[in-house]
Amino acid sequence: MQNIGRRSIHYLHKLNAENVPKDLIERPKLKVKLESLHLPLEHNSLFLQGPAFAPPHIREAIWCGSTNSTTEEGKELSDPRILTDVGDVPVQEIRDCRVGDDKLMNIISESVKLVMEEAITLISFPVVRAISEKFGGPLDILHIDAHPDICDAFEGNKYSHASSYAQIMEGGYAQRLLQIGIRSINKEGREQGKKFGVELYEMRTFSRDQQMLEHLKLGEGVKGVYVSIDVDCLDPAFAPGMSHIEPGGLSFRDVMNILHNLQGDIVAADVVEFNPQRDTVDGMTAMVAAKLVRELTAKISK
Repeated sequence: MQNIGRRSIHYLHKLNAENVPKDLIERPKLKVKLESLHLPLEHNSLFLQGPAFAPPHIREAIWCGSTNSTTEEGKELSDPRILTDVGDVPVQEIRDCRVGDDKLMNIISESVKLVMEEAITLISFPVVRAISEKFGGPLDILHIDAHPDICDAFEGNKYSHASSYAQIMEGGYAQRLLQIGIRSINKEGREQGKKFGVELYEMRTFSRDQQMLEHLKLGEGVKGVYVSIDVDCLDPAFAPGMSHIEPGGLSFRDVMNILHNLQGDIVAADVVEFNPQRDTVDGMTAMVAAKLVRELTAKISK
């Protein structure tokens, strides 16, 4: 797999934006149950850079000797039939070829389709689009985050991280969008939420909504359920390694209870916005992100 990645990067340096082929990073299809694809994309971040460096930290933490490879629900992740890491999409190398964001998002979407049986990734919009197109219809999305990320085109950039879910909803890739943990939302976010019929659950009412949110049933009448977990959904006491620190968030166990009790056919998921440059010296947030990946794996794998 590493050799394939190196050949892809070497080939990319010979290309320009006009001749990047559709099968840019095509690789042999792996016959596994769940695949983990890492997308180090951060140039549209609003505040701090750093999440692009997250994949190797999460990868290391997943197999760290301080814990074991069995999830809370009893899945043994050392079995490659459960989880196989298919590496990183060479995002920076693609951008070095002067590839614009429209084509870059298409490349990411096609990459997901190429490796996908079921998947966990590290970015939302192009992945949701790819999975919706792959399955032939809209999904239900459970989005756990401090922010709704639903601005029309933040500061004129439709690919801004603050606009991911506007792109998803406008594209018709989701039927239901539930957002949990929200505690930083402006007037535009509320108006966009109403426009798209978002089911919004803010932290200020979490104690009232908690029992219902821990017994969700999604996916009826659609092609599957997509789960997106932004690390900043958590209170920074549990995960300091994030770009946008927003106090008053969920506990890790709150998120686990929502995830473990969720009913629905989860076909893919992402874990996003871990910034290792702001993490503690002992990698506390890396371990949090890794456990989120492990527990999502258990939930997705049949």
